[in-house]
Amino acid sequence: MPNIKSAKKRVKVAEKKNLRNRMIKSGVKTAVKKSVAAVAADPASAQAQFSAAVSAIDKAAAKGVIHKNTASRKKSRLAAIIQKAAK
Repeated sequence: MPNIKSAKKRVKVAEKKNLRNRMIKSGVKTAVKKSVAAVAADPASAQAQFSAAVSAIDKAAAKGVIHKNTASRKKSRLAAIIQKAAK
């Protein structure tokens, strides 16, 4: 446990940021899973879930929670799944 006041503050700030980042990452995973499930259930209406997932991914990348290349990869893979189901 830190003894210095600034180190104590850094621990508190890190905990807050960690919680925020976990919430955002969890939201991205949920959105992606919902999108994939929508493709399996009804490929025609999967576009709405896809756009919600892309939005969540872009927000996470903009906040620095995930890297921009990771966001791009996730969007690309999700788009490929939807494209394959549309055929």
